[in-house]
Amino acid sequence: MDWVTALPPGGDRSYNACLVLVDRYSKTPMFLPCHKEDTAMDTAIMIWNKVISHTGLFQNIITYHPQTDGLEERMIQTLEDMIRRFCAYGLEFTYSDGFTHYCYTLISAFEVEYKTSIHSSTGKTPPMLERGWNPRLPNDTLKEDLLDIHPTASSFQIMLDKERHHANRCELRNKHPTFHVSLIKPYRSSYKELFPLGNKPPLEIPPLEDEEEKKIVKVLKERRTRSKMEREFLVRYRNPTQEDEWLLEKDIKNSEKLLRSFRHEIKPKE
Repeated sequence: MDWVTALPPGGDRSYNACLVLVDRYSKTPMFLPCHKEDTAMDTAIMIWNKVISHTGLFQNIITYHPQTDGLEERMIQTLEDMIRRFCAYGLEFTYSDGFTHYCYTLISAFEVEYKTSIHSSTGKTPPMLERGWNPRLPNDTLKEDLLDIHPTASSFQIMLDKERHHANRCELRNKHPTFHVSLIKPYRSSYKELFPLGNKPPLEIPPLEDEEEKKIVKVLKERRTRSKMEREFLVRYRNPTQEDEWLLEKDIKNSEKLLRSFRHEIKPKE
């Protein structure tokens, strides 16, 4: 998680910052308007009320980002780009053009739009990875109405019910509604925008990270803890999507071999 600050004050509580959280597995974002003056207690209460109540307690949270252009940094760049496109200084909110000076009135819309977009790294939307289906949106209702508006909609045969075991009754216009089962075949649509799933089998959800993906391959840096009684090491995992993390020596598997290679690299050459 990370913060976007220096935003123009807006909203009913004059928010001037936004807390951004991203799930590393599904890439699901959450944008929470806040104040850059908020304390750690204020942030904890906000996460409890608006995040944990929906997702449950996190397994871990990464707030230290030693490398640039990581998952959180790219998400913040995307959010800032959306704010620049739809928010302009000095413009009052109008329903005709959609521009507003207060970006906080559109934060929820930004979050929904990102969640329903296909992510470049997974090839799927975040809700599809989390739940196996995409949430219903107002645009989906408009797509269903197109069946009645389109000139060819009258030729669609809507199945109503089955009559005995050899006949089906359909909703038709100016035709007898009962047909023999041999005259009815499954409809296979080629309109991907109307039927995104079509007749394809359900999407397979990628497996969770296994032990091999969590394997540490290299030690990058070394530092002492605040108490200066223990040392921490910045490690890199085999999985390229997992961010580098600071760990104690006791928490590093095969630490003796990794630390020996690390100290050999940083040893000054004679």
